[in-house]
Amino acid sequence: ETGTTFFMVAQAAVAALLTRSGAGTDIAIGSLVAGRGDEALDDLVGFFVNTLVLRTDTGGDPSFRELLRRARETDLAAWAHQDVPFDRLVEALNPERSASRHPLFQVMLTVADAVDPAPALPGADTSASQLPLGAAKFDFTVNFHEHHSHDGGPAGLDITIEYATDLYDAVTMRAAAARLVRLLGAAVTEPETPIGRIDLFGEAERAELLVAYNETATELPTATLPELFTAQVARTPGAVALVCGEVELTYRELDVSSDGLAHRLAAAGVRPGDRVGLFLDRSVAYVVAMLGVLKAGGVYVPLDARQPAERLGWMLRDTGAVLLVTDRSEGGTEFAGELPVVRVDDEIAASDGELAPLGLSLSPDQAAYVMYTSGSSGTPKGVV
Repeated sequence: ETGTTFFMVAQAAVAALLTRSGAGTDIAIGSLVAGRGDEALDDLVGFFVNTLVLRTDTGGDPSFRELLRRARETDLAAWAHQDVPFDRLVEALNPERSASRHPLFQVMLTVADAVDPAPALPGADTSASQLPLGAAKFDFTVNFHEHHSHDGGPAGLDITIEYATDLYDAVTMRAAAARLVRLLGAAVTEPETPIGRIDLFGEAERAELLVAYNETATELPTATLPELFTAQVARTPGAVALVCGEVELTYRELDVSSDGLAHRLAAAGVRPGDRVGLFLDRSVAYVVAMLGVLKAGGVYVPLDARQPAERLGWMLRDTGAVLLVTDRSEGGTEFAGELPVVRVDDEIAASDGELAPLGLSLSPDQAAYVMYTSGSSGTPKGVV
């Protein structure tokens, strides 16, 4: 009907698959020819195989029938010049060379008869065996093996893909093989369908792409951050939880230190929901302070020392902060006005005595912090 061979069908299918996979519309596929076009070579023992580069144009979203016509034209023209040595072609084109890829194509296509069963030879026992591949010669090679019945009729087809494991994994290539099979099926039943509209996905893959990857519902933990931290302390009390310079705290030490600070904050009047300013340098004490405020039920408000004092004072007033935690030994906190100040440092944070948790009833819906925008477009805005 189309005047084509199965090789041309396979080539068109692989080209369509590559285009649908994002390889563009100028698809270069490598192929092998026996190199025995001259009758003088018929009885000569030797290896004369040559490599052809078949450029298939998939532009314009053609139907598979039209793509097959293009493949036929390409192949007939290539086979008419099949005796041109491949190295001469590379020399003439002089493509940009790279040790990581073949200079003219990265995908090889082969079509051959399956050796099933092994050929019978007089006076010898024969068997078929699979030779080890060793290393992939190209990004991937698609091999079609045709089976035939005793009377020479078609009896099935095997498709194998040899691929470079540095570039692809088994899951990706199995999916590519399944899509190739679906594309070939559509080529038989719907040859006039544009290749861009052929359905390449199975039900499971379609559900994964359209449903699983777009699932926005996320189950969040119902515990509060202090509860989650306490659970981690129980699992790995001796593991290092915090490192800052030469100072290290285990989960247990961080738990004890933050419990101690939580008691100090509660004694200073901090109640659940109260805003507490944090004016500290990046340090162990900063982490202890954040966790201590949360354990006391408070809402921490980070204050950046690089900001003007007027802005820091405004943030404290805007949030209604009831207290300021700082690592400044004296001075530098005038912007806080009359707010009570709790002073901490790394040494205190790492050595507060062990106290029982406050035992407050906290909810995951309670605010944890208020962080302010830069205010570059006007007044800074607090994000809760």
